[in-house]
Amino acid sequence: MKLEEFDYNLPEELIAQVPIAKRDESRLMVIHRDNKRVEHKTFKDIIDYLNPGDCLVRNNTKVIPARLYGKKDTGANVEFVLLKQIEGDIWESIVRPGNKLKPGSVVYFGDGILKATVLDIMEDGTRKVQFEYEGIFNEILDKIGLMPLPPYIHESLKEKDRYQTVYARYDGSAAAPTAGLHFTPELLKKIEEKGIKIANVTLHVGIGTFRPVKEENIEEHKMHTEHFYIKQEDVDKINETKKTGGRVIAVGTTSCRVLETIASEETGLVEATEGDTGIYIYPGYKFKCIDGLITNFHLPKSTLLMLVSALAGREFVLEAYNEAVKEKYRFFSFGDAMFIQ
Repeated sequence: MKLEEFDYNLPEELIAQVPIAKRDESRLMVIHRDNKRVEHKTFKDIIDYLNPGDCLVRNNTKVIPARLYGKKDTGANVEFVLLKQIEGDIWESIVRPGNKLKPGSVVYFGDGILKATVLDIMEDGTRKVQFEYEGIFNEILDKIGLMPLPPYIHESLKEKDRYQTVYARYDGSAAAPTAGLHFTPELLKKIEEKGIKIANVTLHVGIGTFRPVKEENIEEHKMHTEHFYIKQEDVDKINETKKTGGRVIAVGTTSCRVLETIASEETGLVEATEGDTGIYIYPGYKFKCIDGLITNFHLPKSTLLMLVSALAGREFVLEAYNEAVKEKYRFFSFGDAMFIQ
């Protein structure tokens, strides 16, 4: 398939720059795969489309303040975005300006409370970096780091927690699993009271999620790997749902990718496990585990748009996107939501 087959026209003013005042009052486009029907709702109406016996699977990763501004020992300004913890205090990081940071370069952040030494240049141009500090690394990040908002957001974020789901628990992401940003504690309580199970996976989202596809033949694109794990109690909820005929509904493409990585080809059942996934889902893929997906509206020509197209059909998805543009939905991370059922 060709990259241009996943393009659509998006006016820049529809890219949401700030989160909506109330999380669950964003808009919701419900798309029905069986009869190619589209409905326009408000996100809190999602409860009307969930049935007792269904299971929502959400990603409880927590975004770390991964953007750091520092100075080289020469006094030059540099920017780091932490991508992934490799081991201990060694991280993979995007650095700017990259050509100035060779192996051996030293950078100081926050008046010297954090020191970084570049160890190596990775294949894709990112850096392997060793940090030195006194105290607790995440507390230092909280003090001097900024939320790593996507490159298409130009407004500063007034409240850090708005780029965090209300159920975020485990530190490690360089980007939020944005489909989950629409949920409130009250809405989640109502969903559980209706008899819908809620299970968690943890996938630490890398900035690779924003990396553009450059290959004209989409099958040649290489995915960035991301670390995930899923616990036994969550596996039990998902498998019970599969066995009793309920639907497994992924909250976001990150939850979907974990489930599809670990599901059995034959049964769609999952096991408690930990690992890295570079799963790449595009049209032609046969889903093993998920029956529905809650997601935001994605960038043209992106791997996330390809994943959604694999689930609901490329032509139908692009028709729905064009309708969303016409109806002035808000797009991308702080934008509105879609439920594919």
